[in-house]
Amino acid sequence: MELKKTDKADLEKRKGIFFQLGLVIVLSLVLIAFEWTSTGLSKNEFDTGAAENVEEEIIPITRQEQPEPEKPPEPPKVTEILNIVEDDVVIEDELILEDTEIDMETEVEVIEFEVEEEEAEEAEIFFIVEDMPSFQGKGQEGFREWIAKNLRYPEIAAENGISGRVFVQFVVEPDGSVNKVEVIRGVDPALDKEAIRVVSSSPKWEPGKQRGKPVRVSYTFPIVFVLQ
Repeated sequence: MELKKTDKADLEKRKGIFFQLGLVIVLSLVLIAFEWTSTGLSKNEFDTGAAENVEEEIIPITRQEQPEPEKPPEPPKVTEILNIVEDDVVIEDELILEDTEIDMETEVEVIEFEVEEEEAEEAEIFFIVEDMPSFQGKGQEGFREWIAKNLRYPEIAAENGISGRVFVQFVVEPDGSVNKVEVIRGVDPALDKEAIRVVSSSPKWEPGKQRGKPVRVSYTFPIVFVLQ
């Protein structure tokens, strides 16, 4: 059995009108809700409504001033004081020069100074000559024997166990004496000192000769210090 509806009872024709009314009602409710929430809120007493402008604190850049170096005090100026004297004033300190005549007969003493003649320059020192110096005609062996008899071993060097060979250089003068004794290669200060002492106390040598004439000759001799 089919149901039959009248045209008045058919709601399909009024569907569009109902839809529009529904939209209007919903929009009205939404607007009322917005108005209600905006007016219902209490105003915050701390809200000023505008963002406060915060002033930025500007820290000035300061530079430490360096003290200027002190200038040295200026030397005091010396001012010359000029005393102005009138022409009428007589100056007591005036220097009076008297003219003195020298008689031609006056004897003039002449002081004579004796000028000593300069010493002659030292004679040349030879290292090699025709006839070399010889110790009392015995040569190096004789001098070595004399050194061994007169040499004194320093106690400090002996206690410390110091030994070695000291080379001594000296000059044999034309008269055979020994001069300018020095150490050219040493071992220890105590040994060097003893070597100079013993050579300086040497008796006279037979001098060296060049073309038959005695001359100054440089001589080098080794002195051996050995602990026994």
